[in-house]
Amino acid sequence: MRWTLKPKPDKEKIEGLQKALQVDSITATLLVQRGIETYKDAKLFFRPSLKDLHDPYLMKDMDKAVARIEQAIANKENILVYGDYDVDGTTAVALMSSYLKTKHNLIYTYIPNRYDEGYGISYKGINFALEHEFSLIIALDCGIKSVEKIAHAKTLGIDFIICDHHRPGDTIPDAVAVLDPKQEDCEYPYKELCGCGVGFKLIQALALKDGKTAKDLTEYLDLVATAIGADIVPIDGENRVLAYFGLKVINTNPRSGIKAILDKVEKTSLTITDVVFVIAPRINAAGRMKHGNYAVSLLTEEEPDMAAKYAAEINDYNLDRRETDKQITEEALKQIEEHNEQDRLTTVVYHKDWHKGVIGIVASRLTETYYRPTLVFTKSGEKLAASARSVRDFDIYNALEACSEYIEQFGGHKYAAGLTLEEKNYEAFKQAFEAEVSRTIDRNLLIPEIKIDAKIDLKDITPKFYRILKQFAPFGPNNMTPVFISENLIDTGYGKCVGEDKTHLRLTATQPESSSRMVGIGFGMGDKFTMISEVKPFRAVYSIDENEWRGNVSLQLKLRDIKKQK
Repeated sequence: MRWTLKPKPDKEKIEGLQKALQVDSITATLLVQRGIETYKDAKLFFRPSLKDLHDPYLMKDMDKAVARIEQAIANKENILVYGDYDVDGTTAVALMSSYLKTKHNLIYTYIPNRYDEGYGISYKGINFALEHEFSLIIALDCGIKSVEKIAHAKTLGIDFIICDHHRPGDTIPDAVAVLDPKQEDCEYPYKELCGCGVGFKLIQALALKDGKTAKDLTEYLDLVATAIGADIVPIDGENRVLAYFGLKVINTNPRSGIKAILDKVEKTSLTITDVVFVIAPRINAAGRMKHGNYAVSLLTEEEPDMAAKYAAEINDYNLDRRETDKQITEEALKQIEEHNEQDRLTTVVYHKDWHKGVIGIVASRLTETYYRPTLVFTKSGEKLAASARSVRDFDIYNALEACSEYIEQFGGHKYAAGLTLEEKNYEAFKQAFEAEVSRTIDRNLLIPEIKIDAKIDLKDITPKFYRILKQFAPFGPNNMTPVFISENLIDTGYGKCVGEDKTHLRLTATQPESSSRMVGIGFGMGDKFTMISEVKPFRAVYSIDENEWRGNVSLQLKLRDIKKQK
């Protein structure tokens, strides 16, 4: 691991904020690092308000989207709400369909089958709309690159409204309205909404027509917060407001489906991290192992007993998913070793029988192991399909774009993407991708990095300091959990390896110049025990959290890494 201490912000800015807020210099430093430099900035950060959300009509084509939906309702048209099979897509479909059903009774949903339709708009989905006389399709979390399919639908008399957040291609589809803040000519102030977030802006615009505000739509924010966490979009600006209030709904009055999931795992007071690791995998498991429709049914079900039934089924899918991705990860690691590919700058693996539903998770696991841009391929019909994952600060979307001559279709983000290609092009693509990454990547990016916010002493860690830190939440990209470094630490002699297999490290650290003591826990860091034994000084990088034991709550260091003191 390489440790990078963030540059300390301008001294005058820190002192000015310290004085304005009456906080210590460490807190002021953390805030300025996050772009919070004035009392007004701090008020927006610590006291989010739904009034801070932007006017949805600032988004390009919003007026056209609202007019077309109002026309469909007035003319009693059948409306099909269409979305991708992942968490962002299924929550967006649940949000849009449940809201529209309060205004119109001819609302239906469609989630494409991951295995025979693939990602995004499909001809099968368009044919379904034609057969069942749908004249309007609202596409969520997909559609921005479906130029030919949307043109085909238009010849059949089917209109499209696109609500997407992925990067557009060179040509924008000929839809009635295209809502995507990443369009170059869209002047919407916030560009990092997830697909469900774009869907929320559409229902916010519809609600404004009825004289309602975002506050009247609070009940839908549990879905938006779930999508924000699952899609790993920045948690700043508008996303932070939506996540903040969405978590409040999850923790106080969640919809029946989310409550049923939480009842299964007996979890209370969820953070955005819990959303990512508890709620999201279960919603995702439906689309991975069975069909995304199950997730939409769960998220729109109002009857608690039925929601509990759906949640139980989805929990079983999640258990199956875990077994499957564990097995495939082991097979992929073996493949890399057998082909002596450990020294490449990319990981590209393929097996025709790997389960398409979990290759994204496997790609993430391989990235954790070898820490390099990774693609996992499997057979999908006549084509090969892959999930791509990247390392921090390397744009895998751009790398794929440079290899597009070998790719049939691709889409995604800087850090995650999906693609299909013909099997005959696999080897050529693999070599081209390795060459492109070799040409463009900074070699430092292939070493995992811990970004450190500030250097502090153990005596600085007080209950008051932690109370303020908790108010920095929800955490995520652009507002990560603060990470600190402390030097010249010594274990008091209570350090030991813990856990069933003794792979975790527990220690009690002190600093010679201070009487302060802190317990630290390092998961998966049992191999570092010799570094702290024999009362040798060491440096530690950590975040701060609470440990609850037999009703007692205390602060502890959540260790990220330790090294010998220089």
